[in-house]
Amino acid sequence: MLPELRDILFLDIETVAITNDFNSLDERLKVQWSRKASFFKREETQTDEHLFHERAGIYAEFGKIVCISVGKLFDHENRELGLKTKAFFGHDETQLLQEFKTMLEKLGDQVKLCAHNGKEFDFPYLCRRMLVNGIALPGSLNLSGKKSWQVDHLDTMDMWKFGDYKHYTSLDLLASIFNIPSSKSDIDGSKVNAVYYQTGDLEKIKTYCTADVLVLAQLFLKMKSLPVIKAENVMTT
Repeated sequence: MLPELRDILFLDIETVAITNDFNSLDERLKVQWSRKASFFKREETQTDEHLFHERAGIYAEFGKIVCISVGKLFDHENRELGLKTKAFFGHDETQLLQEFKTMLEKLGDQVKLCAHNGKEFDFPYLCRRMLVNGIALPGSLNLSGKKSWQVDHLDTMDMWKFGDYKHYTSLDLLASIFNIPSSKSDIDGSKVNAVYYQTGDLEKIKTYCTADVLVLAQLFLKMKSLPVIKAENVMTT
């Protein structure tokens, strides 16, 4: 395996609204959500409560993380590139974030986190939810005092922009054009909140999240003009 691939940790997170019942929010948060929702485009019939169910999970102030899936490349015994994946998931956000932090600390500060749109979503969301849950940031996520060129975070969407900062491209679209099998089945990111609150099916969310990590790793390799990982070389722990 090339040295530059050794310390990369591919990751994806799945988030939901902090509660399924808008009315259970305390009054201060209701007011704050109404202020934020006032800037959204909406249909005439859409209330602040409707918008909360649809969009709150996107914002770390009104959402929570229910799954973090990670993947790390390794040299398979067949001398080909492999990927080991692991998921941290559950209803207790504090516990899963603490377990994720423990793993990061074991890997050390040299680890390079990689996500699709990670710089705009995954990385800041993780930092914000850790602080809300009273968890000190691990070195690999603590950007305080660092210059932009000192941050080793990798972002496949950023890689695809090639300097075009107005350009947004989804992971699924890039997977399509690079002919990478999709992670989408009967669930995608827009349905995670409904799956979580209507069925509580964390296993389904975990499976989808972990599949996205594989797509992410494959995309990264494609964009580096490197061979992709064969299905038989993927290990889930």
